[in-house]
Amino acid sequence: MSDVRAVPTPDRNDENFWTAASALVEPPWSEPAQDDTFTMDESVHDAARALAERISTRVLAYRAADKPLDPVLMASPDVQLALLRALYEAKQSVERLAESAATVAGRSGANYAQLGAAWGGIKRQSARLKWPHAVVRQPASESIPFHYAGGTAVVHHDADADAWWYTATAADGQDTESEPVHRTYAEAIAGATEYLLAHSLPGRKTPA
Repeated sequence: MSDVRAVPTPDRNDENFWTAASALVEPPWSEPAQDDTFTMDESVHDAARALAERISTRVLAYRAADKPLDPVLMASPDVQLALLRALYEAKQSVERLAESAATVAGRSGANYAQLGAAWGGIKRQSARLKWPHAVVRQPASESIPFHYAGGTAVVHHDADADAWWYTATAADGQDTESEPVHRTYAEAIAGATEYLLAHSLPGRKTPA
């Protein structure tokens, strides 16, 4: 991986902040180590197990009877089926988050070859088929939603003002609409994500 010290790190109040933030760093990431993938497996399993315990008929029966659930019962076939159902929901969450990340990256300058490389090395054509709205050849006039911190935002382009603005509905149910004052799509995305984070639900874990 290239020397990270060569990557510019201006503060938010620096006049070059948005120019630096919009410039794609190469390489964008380093390959995860085996320990990283094991940690990811554990995190996904913890999240899926928590959902499985909320939907499992057996677990709910023990709770209704006000009895503790012996951990060995997690190996019961029906509880494992509930876990499998929860893992399917985790897969759906990954697909939604991947579409959001691909859209933000593509609208901010990444191409389909780069999106495909990030998504396990799929070909450019496959990435285009998977996320057909992610990359545009000119400033986007089409409004594409993205999800963050339990909320949803849509970034729009105002052709008359040649500026960007956003609408957002946060996890706590609050809505907002910005003025068309953002100079770039990336700047509008940042404003929208700040709003969604500020209005996320207590206890929700948010990506760094």
